[in-house]
Amino acid sequence: MTSQMSKTTHARETLVLGLPLVGSHLAQMALHVTDTVMVGWYGVVSLAAVVLGASSFFIVFVLGSGFAKAVMPMVAAALGRDDETRVRRDTRMGIWLSIAYGLMVYPVFWWSEPILLALGQDSEVSAIASDYMRIAGLGMVPALVVTVLQSYLSALHRTQVVLWVTLAAVLLNIGVNWALIFGNWGFPELGARGAAIATVTVQVVSLIILALYAHLLPELRRFHLFQRFWRPDWHAMRQVFNLGLPIGLTGLAEGGLFQASALMMGWIGTVELAAHGIALEVAALTFMLHVGLSSAATIRIARFDGQGDRVALRRAAKVAVVISFGVALASVALFLSAARPIVALFLDLSKPESETILAYGTVLLGLAALFQLADGMQVMALGLLRGVQDTRVPMWLAAVSYWLIGIPCSYVLAFPLGYGGVGLWLGLVVGLICAAASLMWRFWRLVR
Repeated sequence: MTSQMSKTTHARETLVLGLPLVGSHLAQMALHVTDTVMVGWYGVVSLAAVVLGASSFFIVFVLGSGFAKAVMPMVAAALGRDDETRVRRDTRMGIWLSIAYGLMVYPVFWWSEPILLALGQDSEVSAIASDYMRIAGLGMVPALVVTVLQSYLSALHRTQVVLWVTLAAVLLNIGVNWALIFGNWGFPELGARGAAIATVTVQVVSLIILALYAHLLPELRRFHLFQRFWRPDWHAMRQVFNLGLPIGLTGLAEGGLFQASALMMGWIGTVELAAHGIALEVAALTFMLHVGLSSAATIRIARFDGQGDRVALRRAAKVAVVISFGVALASVALFLSAARPIVALFLDLSKPESETILAYGTVLLGLAALFQLADGMQVMALGLLRGVQDTRVPMWLAAVSYWLIGIPCSYVLAFPLGYGGVGLWLGLVVGLICAAASLMWRFWRLVR
């Protein structure tokens, strides 16, 4: 009986499921890092355009990825009920919704230049960013469908293939970037457009590999994932939509929190913004650890929920929270003990402004240690709530915490009270603490 599983067994199964997901999320970050580094070698204007275009793509992607992420708990719960037909239907409708969303938003990418100009961006940067986004936008549909397949395979405990395909994608991205950005190996020199083509290539190749794996692996053939793919299931589509839209909006609210913080930091100064970017990049790396563990918790909680085993569900949740808490404590210790050398890794210390950025970044990374616990707990709480298919109320709790508490606190502390960047980050801490506390309260209230 799963309800008789020990906490050690729960911990082992959470880590076996979660560590490959952690690795795949870190590899996904590496895709963006390689684009930034390699375009940065090409030119400053191209780098600014790609950063602008990629961040815009990501915002649109986050909203649409909610449908893909909804597939994970739905498939896991269906497996808990031994309902293999529902596994296929939910996944198929997740793919349908992702394709529809990707097609619907493409005009935003096609007409991105006038949008960027209206937002006050430089004309040269906007033109190059528009070239990038018109090509990269073609990858929205495959990128979202890849996310659906990753959710499907992860719910089936096939997390290893998700990791290996993502790692292969990083290598492929580097190779295509090298060929098309700089015009190596006889290919044309395309600059930012080359980076966009590389991104689309990676997404299409990843889609083909994951689709073939899901379709051809003997152990997975019984699900008949692509059987009568053209046939709609309106009930399943409605369920995926109702669960997935709040997930996308929650991700948008959280992403917007940090976009807004960067904007406000830019009002304070260039040095402060550079330090802010470095500290957030480091914090994002540790955040990926919690995202992977949160996904593992979603799968396990959904499976127990499908089985109706509330004892195992609560025990698995407690173990996942403890693991995430331990990871957060390790991150706190790392940030507090090695903040300065970590920030120095991102700087050329021979440049005159580097010392100022280093000093300020060290302070901000110390503040990042403050929100490690809260950030880890809020993403874990979201994962647990998705496991019991509760996303609408958590969306509102997160939005209130981030936008009605976090952002106003950041603004008041940074500007009227005069604490600058330090006050801005303290406001982020307040917002994340409110999110963590309210979301955890919501989960334990539901499963009590």
